[in-house]
Amino acid sequence: MTLQLGDVETTALIPVAIKASETLRKNARIRDDVAVQIVQHLEMDTAPLDKFMSHEGVIARTVMLDRMLKQFIGKNPNAVVANLGAGFDNRFSRVDNGTISWFDVDLPDSIAARKKVFAERERVTMIAGSVLSDEWVAPIKAEVQRKNAPVIFLAEGLFMYLTLAEITQVLSLLKGNFSSGTLIAEQNNPMMVKNQKYHDTVSKTKAVFKSGTKSGKEIADLVQGIRFVEEHSFNEEMKKHSLRGKLFAALLPQMNDRWATFEWG
Repeated sequence: MTLQLGDVETTALIPVAIKASETLRKNARIRDDVAVQIVQHLEMDTAPLDKFMSHEGVIARTVMLDRMLKQFIGKNPNAVVANLGAGFDNRFSRVDNGTISWFDVDLPDSIAARKKVFAERERVTMIAGSVLSDEWVAPIKAEVQRKNAPVIFLAEGLFMYLTLAEITQVLSLLKGNFSSGTLIAEQNNPMMVKNQKYHDTVSKTKAVFKSGTKSGKEIADLVQGIRFVEEHSFNEEMKKHSLRGKLFAALLPQMNDRWATFEWG
């Protein structure tokens, strides 16, 4: 591994630091050995990136998305999964059933850094490209057609860094290239956008939240034919594990991020 801190933006290292920390705990809720290796290789001081609320939020969203994706794969064991804005995500290792096809999509510099960390794996393809253009679509489309299988897109930690106009571009691209599909996308609240300077970890980076919604229905309404299915606040998971999580869910129920599911076709 030849990864250097300059290879990635700090935001990509926030979930890495948190997942590594959680993995090393006695009763870890998730395991990510690659995250541990990255932290050890970089000799990272994870403290600035591993604050309590961010830690609980990242672990909650990881546990919840793993669960939802496993349910989808259980019903569709031959599925094609496209992970948009993949960063250093290692979800494939936790949900693989031996038959799914997996694509990790991110910007060229992020994929270059990812390739330094992840070895080539069977049924896993890394694609460099912007989610706002169709440069990454062809191999995924070809795999969907080859397998005649359903496709599911994941957007973790992505939409809040896009404007609503850019999210519209992404949805239009998905619907225009895939006759049917499912999207599970992380959503944040407009209040988080207004108060992002108080975020315990992202505020320490150069990243900027560009959009937020009160309901996933607002996202579905951006493109005709996109159906809003359901959404679940990270509070549902966070409140299971700490008093602070319970208090946050009770006092600020709308402030936390949510997983929203969309379908078309």
